[in-house]
Amino acid sequence: MHFSMNWDWEKLQEKRQRQPGNKSGGNDRNDGSPPPLSPGNISDKFKKFKKIPFPAGKILILVIILAWASTGIFIVEPEEKGIVLRFGAYNRTVDPGPHYHLPYPIESVIKPKYMRVQRVEVGYRSQLHSSGQDVIVRSVPEEASMLTSDENIVNVQFSVQYRIRDPQDYLFHLARQSETVKSASEAAMREVIGRSRIDAALTEGKGQIQEETRELLQEILDRYKAGILVIGVQMQDVHAPPDVMNAFRDVASAREERSTTINVAEGYRNRIIPEARGQAAEIINQAEAYRETVTRRARGESDRFLAVLAEYNKAKDITKKRMYLETMEEILSAPGMEKIIVSGEAGSRVLPLLPLAAGSTDLSAQNGAPSEASTTTSGISAAPQTAPAQPSRASGSTPSAPRFRTPGARR
Repeated sequence: MHFSMNWDWEKLQEKRQRQPGNKSGGNDRNDGSPPPLSPGNISDKFKKFKKIPFPAGKILILVIILAWASTGIFIVEPEEKGIVLRFGAYNRTVDPGPHYHLPYPIESVIKPKYMRVQRVEVGYRSQLHSSGQDVIVRSVPEEASMLTSDENIVNVQFSVQYRIRDPQDYLFHLARQSETVKSASEAAMREVIGRSRIDAALTEGKGQIQEETRELLQEILDRYKAGILVIGVQMQDVHAPPDVMNAFRDVASAREERSTTINVAEGYRNRIIPEARGQAAEIINQAEAYRETVTRRARGESDRFLAVLAEYNKAKDITKKRMYLETMEEILSAPGMEKIIVSGEAGSRVLPLLPLAAGSTDLSAQNGAPSEASTTTSGISAAPQTAPAQPSRASGSTPSAPRFRTPGARR
């Protein structure tokens, strides 16, 4: 809406000329320019402006006021906290959802993302490649170089993950939050590495170093009242300086091989010891069973012998003959045994030809004519139980009846 006011400067000039005390001269303004402003002229013009009917202007002012008041409406997202400032000073903290604050410049709001996990990198910088797929990592030696307790230099590249725990402390106690966290992280890592050996930093001690660094960093930030919660410290790469890189890699490889060998040996020990214990228990059980079997068998045989001895003492001849018959029955009834029986009468007329390769020949006469029946088997020779009297050539007496002896008896 555009308003314009036209001034009739000519009439105004004539009016001024008619006023007493005004003289025509060099001071008269006949060029049509506006008269100079004075407090009286301004007051008169404002009164004339108030008398003009202007309802649209009031509506415009009301709309402007409402629009200004509506700027105080704001919404806090679920992962945010609303920090309301009044004239630049902290006033209150609001939770996620719709809220209202007095319009600027009376009040303003800051909405930090207190649930979002943030990250700082120490000793290196990573950035996404222009292709959007690869990550380029650039080393920062002045941050990564650290001194261990055994006076060795090691390059440590690590990252720290954290989030906001107290938005008020995070905003008003730290000026540059990210830089403060990075500096505190570097200081904490240097302190932990300074009391650790290089072997621990390069191999099996990384987990302990990370945990100690996280705890120390949290203590530092708590002293600063930073309102930050340290989630974790992750060592990305730990290596020796480039000049001695190859030597340290050889040492690390040897340590890894040693650890692998130890693990293999531990596994073999854990496997072979239970097997050996099982085999030992099995052998012991078998020995116990064998001992019990032999002991019981010996006791049984001794009891049987004692029983036979008692019967033998009662009737020696009968018991002796029964034992002889039982033994001969056991020998002659053995399956697969070859038997050659020569009677005493036939043996006195012919020369017996026995298979010497199959067994031994038992002759009772010195002239080659056997005087008793002999049983020859493979490896077993049946001989008389009692040695018969040898016949004398001079007397010419006949041999006695054949008698047998048990195997193993001496001739």
